[in-house]
Amino acid sequence: MTNQNVAFNTKTILVTGSPGFIGANLVTRLLRDLPSGHIIGLDSMNDYYDVSLKEYRLAEIEKVAATSPVKHTFIKGNLADKALIDGIFAQYKPQIVVNLAAQAGVRYSISHPDAYIESNIIGFYNILEACRHNPVEHLVYASSSSVYGSNKKVPYSTDDKVDNPVSLYAATKKSNELLAHAYSKLYNIPSTGLRFFTVYGPAGRPDMAYFGFTNKLLKGETIEIFNYGNCKRDFTYVDDIVEGVIRVMQSPPKKTTGEDGLPVPPYKIYNIGNNHPENLLDFVDILQQELIRAEVLPRDYDFEAHKKLVPMQPGDVPVTYADTSALERDFGFKPQTSLRDGLRKFAEWYKEFYKV
Repeated sequence: MTNQNVAFNTKTILVTGSPGFIGANLVTRLLRDLPSGHIIGLDSMNDYYDVSLKEYRLAEIEKVAATSPVKHTFIKGNLADKALIDGIFAQYKPQIVVNLAAQAGVRYSISHPDAYIESNIIGFYNILEACRHNPVEHLVYASSSSVYGSNKKVPYSTDDKVDNPVSLYAATKKSNELLAHAYSKLYNIPSTGLRFFTVYGPAGRPDMAYFGFTNKLLKGETIEIFNYGNCKRDFTYVDDIVEGVIRVMQSPPKKTTGEDGLPVPPYKIYNIGNNHPENLLDFVDILQQELIRAEVLPRDYDFEAHKKLVPMQPGDVPVTYADTSALERDFGFKPQTSLRDGLRKFAEWYKEFYKV
């Protein structure tokens, strides 16, 4: 087990992408659990998906912050704005940085490459430079299961080579890992990258399959299931992701010196996934059952008439499957939420949020 050698008490924590799906759940949890400190949230609030969802998440954060002993500050701004990032670090001096802001989505990267270079490369570089000039105790950043590309070996291990990305999004996430390693080596910045596997849950991203499927089924439209239903995904419930992030935040890689007298990079990478891939057809079946149970869809809904099996999409992969043994070894943690429980919570949230 890795020692938790960063106590959260009185800490200033910067969370980029704080009104995003994972970010909002992380900030809310910290506001509820911490006895003191200051959380700085940052996001551009762009319209890659429905901005009202980000506004809803931000409002939920503010509700919790109103009764929390932890101070909360939200800043609207772009990660690619170097002067803004430098100014935030100079003013607030965060000791822990969690970089979750990124341009997400595999398919969107095919048609909108500029957004990925700006946010995921330039934005991340700005964070690294700020950590270099304003030393932090720990930089934690979001990577992605997409870095594994079309690796044939499963489950995916952080020891595997990941040199064959199949989308620009994946390439930018692999670039983040390489940049973080270089900065860890050159400037002794403790950094940990987290490869997230297909995160889902209430108030998630509408571009994710379960959310998009729900929207289409409710409108009576046909959903397309890629690779003729032969895809497998390691669906990971958002609360499990947040638990993993919080444990990692408190345990930066140790600073050590090598035989050459130079720093050994204080650098780690972990998978956070469910370690249990689900067939997409089974996943859609459970989703349908839970949508009916939550009364989002009627009991007599003709599901078969609204699904279509189609070929694989460019940039997609047939399977994602996380080897989480390193996370279990170092933190005694493994995601536990079953797919049915997670989709049930999503369906209940969806009914309430959209007033179905």
